[in-house]
Amino acid sequence: MSITGTLIIQMIVFLILVGFTMKFVWPPIAAALDERAAKIADGLAAADKAKSELSAANQRVEAELAKSRNETAALLADAERRAQVIVEEAKGRATEEGSKIVAAARVEAEQQSVKAREALREQVAALAVKGAEQILRKEVNAGVHAELLSRLKTEL
Repeated sequence: MSITGTLIIQMIVFLILVGFTMKFVWPPIAAALDERAAKIADGLAAADKAKSELSAANQRVEAELAKSRNETAALLADAERRAQVIVEEAKGRATEEGSKIVAAARVEAEQQSVKAREALREQVAALAVKGAEQILRKEVNAGVHAELLSRLKTEL
């Protein structure tokens, strides 16, 4: 056999091998490669979608947090205003109560003063009657009367 014949036979075998490979081997490999590429593309698309969903979820969370912070701040401000109103009302009631207590104490002191004056008047009247009694029991004498009046003054 010559080199040309061998070369021609090798070319025929090569073409048969290429034909066989193209018909039976290449389609399953190409299908597997296409399927793998589709899976990778789907995975990348899913990752992009998940990334965008995560970003959207983060934005929603931030919005909710901001809303929650605002509501909390509003509630705290409202609670502080209510507390201030309650404190002011309590101060007003305490001032009223203090004024009532002071007024009642003044009235009571005035009543005690009036009672003390009445008691003093009764005692003075009793002493005056007692002094008059003593003056009338004894004889009328200026020295004795002066002495009785001075004792009466000391008793008052």
